[in-house]
Amino acid sequence: MTDIRHAALVHALNLLPDRYRGPAGVAGVVKDGKVIARRAWGFADMEGRRPMTPATRLPICSMSKHMTCALLLDMFGDPEALDPLLPELLPDFQGPLPKVADLCHNQSGLRDYWALTVLQGAAPEDVFTEEDGLRLLSQARSGHFAPGSGYSYSNGNFRLLAEMIRRASGRDFGALLRERIFEPAAMSGAVLAPDTSRPLDGVVGYEGNDTVGFLPATNRIFWFGDAGISASLDDMLAWERHIDATRGDPASLYNRISIPVSFADGTPASYGYGIRRERIGGYQATVHGGGLRGFCSYRMHIASERLSIVVLFNHEASAMRAAWSLMEAALDCRTEEDKDVVPAEGWSGLWLDEVQGLYLRTEEQKDGVRLHYATAASLCKPLADGSARARDAVLRWDERGLIMERPAENLVVLAKPVTPVAWADGGEIAGSYICDENGSRLTIEFRDGATYVGFAGMLGQGPMERMYPLAEDLWIVTTRRSMDAAPPGDWTVRIRRNSPQGISGLTLGCWLARNIDYRIEH
Repeated sequence: MTDIRHAALVHALNLLPDRYRGPAGVAGVVKDGKVIARRAWGFADMEGRRPMTPATRLPICSMSKHMTCALLLDMFGDPEALDPLLPELLPDFQGPLPKVADLCHNQSGLRDYWALTVLQGAAPEDVFTEEDGLRLLSQARSGHFAPGSGYSYSNGNFRLLAEMIRRASGRDFGALLRERIFEPAAMSGAVLAPDTSRPLDGVVGYEGNDTVGFLPATNRIFWFGDAGISASLDDMLAWERHIDATRGDPASLYNRISIPVSFADGTPASYGYGIRRERIGGYQATVHGGGLRGFCSYRMHIASERLSIVVLFNHEASAMRAAWSLMEAALDCRTEEDKDVVPAEGWSGLWLDEVQGLYLRTEEQKDGVRLHYATAASLCKPLADGSARARDAVLRWDERGLIMERPAENLVVLAKPVTPVAWADGGEIAGSYICDENGSRLTIEFRDGATYVGFAGMLGQGPMERMYPLAEDLWIVTTRRSMDAAPPGDWTVRIRRNSPQGISGLTLGCWLARNIDYRIEH
């Protein structure tokens, strides 16, 4: 094992409050089963001047997912045991249902239910109840790929897991977590706190930055399984110590959820049982992050070094980057390499992935190729072999178009070039549209050269959003705020015509919820 550089680690910890600016944060490091670093800075509540401490409980958000899977395995042994319960929760699904294991590995193909709240008319600060979650999930009639064939992050997968655990056991989900996960790991303060409108210990989550200022974030969603656990830094370090203490037992819960997983075609998958398997800085790690408006969290475990790092913020700076900086300092490694990088030339363009129904934009920049696709832009570094690479994608292009490989998703995309337009007549597509898949409606309005869209459905009537033309019959809707964080980002809108002048409908999709058809209402 690599020796820890303690002085460098202390220096990196000292830099966190300035590099990742916000009201407060906590960070800790476990090495060989012992806490070797533990920091808490700033204020859990700026207005109330309540200090952040290692005992302050924060929402750990999606880091809850691997604990949901650990609980499932602890209680039922194998995900297959719960397969008979899934048809009742997805009563209208057409075609082969996913397996419960597909839910655990984000291979179900089910569209993300937090993204779908946008289409159902939710305003970002609306109340979203436990009943709303099940009702929205039960509407699914299809997925955006065949179960087991690919990967797509879907929070609803883990909400369904929690519901099945609760139904199969007849027990309260929070009580089960306490008895089987928190207590054995000595996580004395950790609890299930599914109502995000009531954060624990007086903690406040903040939106914003030093430029616009930090403002308290409003959350009113109810979630569990996909998130919902609140824990302090001390609780999370206890969990990492428990992982180390049980490292030699093949039957330990963390060893069981860390096993290799694959797609249906046998290709290895990097995500399984609520954790991601990644090679970072030359080391194999199991990691996961989490986010809610006003909060960001990240944990990583490097089994070969018996090293764990936890970072929790009550603001939206990157906890992942902060944790990586601590890893670099502790292990004297680099999490990102610039080897064989060449200048970006000939990469800029606009493309359409016709299978996923999503646009791609590539932009040449001084530091590489900016790829706009999926939920957030990523920077791809051009290499001498003609490719451009990021952690999650490899780009190439030839006479057919742009080829994008996304190994973690078992996906290869051939995107065709499209011709950008500076303006399009939104009056041609203005009108009302309805989705037979989920019953939602959208209305497009054209006002003095500007185009807008508003969604309505089971959650009410949402705000109007801007629509911008990309190419002929290709538009984008930007959603920068939603019930969950991060928001779904860009929605691609493809217009369908039954004649040059006649609009029959449109297909709408974002990375988390693709290829949703709407027909025009006459």
